[in-house]
Amino acid sequence: NQTCNSTDLEALLAFSSGLDRKGSRLVGWGPNDAACCSWTGVSCDLGRVVGLDLSNKGLHGGISSAISLLDGLVTLNLSRNSLGGQPPEDLGRLARMRILDLSMNVLSGAFPTSEHGYPAIEVVNVSFNQFKGPHPVFPGATNLMVLDISSNAFSGGINTTALCVAPVKALRFSGNEFTGEIRAGFGRCKMLTELSVDGSGLTGKLPKDLYTISELRRLSLRENQFSGSLGKDLGNLSQLMHIDLSYNMFSGVIPDVFGGLRRLEFLNLATNFLTGTLPASLSSCAMLRVINLRNNSLSGKIAIDFSLLPRLNVLDAGINKLSGPIPRDLMWCTKLRTLNLGRNLLDGEIPESFKHLRSLLILSLAQNGFTNLSSALRVLQHLPKLTSLVLTRSFRGGQTMPMDSISGFKSLQVLVLANCALSGMIQPWLENSKNLRVLDISWNKLSGPIPPWLGNLNNLFYIDLSNNSLSGELPESFTQMKSLISSAYSSEHASIEDLPLFIKKNPSVKLHVLNLSRNNFSGRIPDELSNMSSLEVLNLAHNDLTGFIPSSLTKLTFLSKFDVSYNNLTGDIPTGGQFSTFTKESFVGNAALCFSQNGPCFGKATFEETENDVTDTVSTMPAMTYITAEAGFAFGLLTVCNILFFARAWRAAYFVAVDRFFDMLYVIIRVEVNKLRRKWENKEHP
Repeated sequence: NQTCNSTDLEALLAFSSGLDRKGSRLVGWGPNDAACCSWTGVSCDLGRVVGLDLSNKGLHGGISSAISLLDGLVTLNLSRNSLGGQPPEDLGRLARMRILDLSMNVLSGAFPTSEHGYPAIEVVNVSFNQFKGPHPVFPGATNLMVLDISSNAFSGGINTTALCVAPVKALRFSGNEFTGEIRAGFGRCKMLTELSVDGSGLTGKLPKDLYTISELRRLSLRENQFSGSLGKDLGNLSQLMHIDLSYNMFSGVIPDVFGGLRRLEFLNLATNFLTGTLPASLSSCAMLRVINLRNNSLSGKIAIDFSLLPRLNVLDAGINKLSGPIPRDLMWCTKLRTLNLGRNLLDGEIPESFKHLRSLLILSLAQNGFTNLSSALRVLQHLPKLTSLVLTRSFRGGQTMPMDSISGFKSLQVLVLANCALSGMIQPWLENSKNLRVLDISWNKLSGPIPPWLGNLNNLFYIDLSNNSLSGELPESFTQMKSLISSAYSSEHASIEDLPLFIKKNPSVKLHVLNLSRNNFSGRIPDELSNMSSLEVLNLAHNDLTGFIPSSLTKLTFLSKFDVSYNNLTGDIPTGGQFSTFTKESFVGNAALCFSQNGPCFGKATFEETENDVTDTVSTMPAMTYITAEAGFAFGLLTVCNILFFARAWRAAYFVAVDRFFDMLYVIIRVEVNKLRRKWENKEHP
């Protein structure tokens, strides 16, 4: 009910008129309502506007310079709108403004600052815009505590000297386009508790004075190109709770200085070039919730006392060179939810004590040297919350698929037992996993038919049984799977977003995949497959299937890959729909399969000249043609030899050209080999 100051009223109306669209949630805000203190988002004190909060109100247009006439303004929040252009230069003249939030708009250009601007400012948030140029500094803001400029296009270096004039506590500079090294100067920020400069293109070594910020609680520098070793001075940061230096180029050993970091909760050093053993002093960090050392070159045994880490939620040490058995004292980490030890050199059996990890959701032990898969599955079935189990190439003993004593895995959604040298048949205990969404038991030695009950697992949207010795006809129950029939059911139950990282990173994992290639399946292709309207990949290659390709498969409008090569199929290849996009390679190896009625077929006589035809053609060639060709070749060879022998410069140029040719050939071969290697690694689900 306060009376609105006339100057403030005019300023608000001018600000409003500068908008292209005010949005539908602004009440008041018009020349016919002079009580501006009752307008949406306006706060007053003794009739003066002191707060303007129009966050998330659907505003479009620019910020009028009239906003600077609100000289009593303390808080300005225009975040989460679609405001564009450059903020007004006079914004810094608001002498009482303590909080400025312009985040999550499309503001651009250089952010306007001046030597004496923003004298009372405490919090500045301009994140998630399109600002560019040097990052803003506020030399006259002696009370600045939080500066968030993340997710813009600020460039150049970071002016550490100018940033520490005020008692700043949080600097959030992530997601910009900085260059060069971080220069010394952060040591002057004695009150700094958070420094975040993720993904900003910085290089070089970390400045030593960074380790002197005694109040620092959060240090996040991930996804840059920092190099060098992590100094022992890291142990001086006794208040640290969060360290993220992942996706950089740090090398050397991890300093064993964590005994002094008793408040540490989060440690991420993934994807660097770190070597040596795991620091035993991590055992002293009783508050640790996350340890991520993935994708380095760490070696030796896992010598951490996990009985001292009762709060641990995530342990990811995958893709290293760790050896020895899995520590039995992991059983004390009863809150552990994610455990990834894949792609190491671990051996032995899965400890019986694993059954105590009753909070475990995701487990990857892929590509190690474990033994006794049957024992492992009998232990792991006792984990009531386990949703993802990846054991690719972990067991090389050539065991039979376990048959009995397994009745758990009721919560399992992802099961990958690829390339484990398994023999025997697909066992009925899998039927208990009603929530299964991804099943990959490829590259084994499994035999026998596909059990009909497998088609009753309605949540399955990725099935890979390829490269086995399975036989028999394709079960009709496959065609009734709800996750492949109904797109509505698929969108609700078959999302890949919450799959673990080591599944999502594999490009071969697609939604709605049925891969039965390289087995011994026989009989016809079921016409009912056309009911799988959500199917994107259907691979039936290298089997013994017979009969026609059902023309009804042209109804599969999402089908992007189809392969029935090397079977015994006959008749015409269907036309229309997605079949118009499939190449000849999808159908080769079926001698009686034809492109259309009276069209070319895949029989050898159709696509190639027969041996007799070639012989006849050769026999009719005049003998003089051969004589002429041979004489020409001999003359050319003699000419080249004479030039190379008598012309030194030509000879040198010739051999340089030959060297370059073979160098180029070598590079091409290496590139192709690397591509094949990456495809092979992806196939094995890292």
